[in-house]
Amino acid sequence: MIHNHPSGDPTPSRQDILTTRRMKEAGELVGIPLSDHIIIGDHAYVSFREEQII
Repeated sequence: MIHNHPSGDPTPSRQDILTTRRMKEAGELVGIPLSDHIIIGDHAYVSFREEQII
């Protein structure tokens, strides 16, 4: 998964984290693993995998 934050701050919101967890669970049900979720901001990004959020 990947999306941007128009504010420029790539810090994951509570909703970003909850949605990612739900998508990961849904993917597991049908055999599609979630590799990562990346949020892009101004000259920065956050990788859920790198930050060990997922």
